[in-house]
Amino acid sequence: MTTPASDTITMFGADWCRDCIRTKRQLDELGVAYTYVDLVEDPAAADVAKEISGRMNIPVVVYPDSSHHVEPSNADVEAKLRELSLI
Repeated sequence: MTTPASDTITMFGADWCRDCIRTKRQLDELGVAYTYVDLVEDPAAADVAKEISGRMNIPVVVYPDSSHHVEPSNADVEAKLRELSLI
């Protein structure tokens, strides 16, 4: 089971999830380092994502300050990355 590291961004997602694909693409295009947890390859990690977010929705993006977003918009992700001085 994968637990998020406190010094990096962790994204829980799946390849069938359009919001996950969009958020992953955004992080890649911004050149932000992150750990991707594929919930298809690691189904047990879905429990971790649910424990973090309290919801079954994905993606769940966990930031180094331990805050998180569930199904964030690109604007939400960008604002948080700027707040953390990651972009």
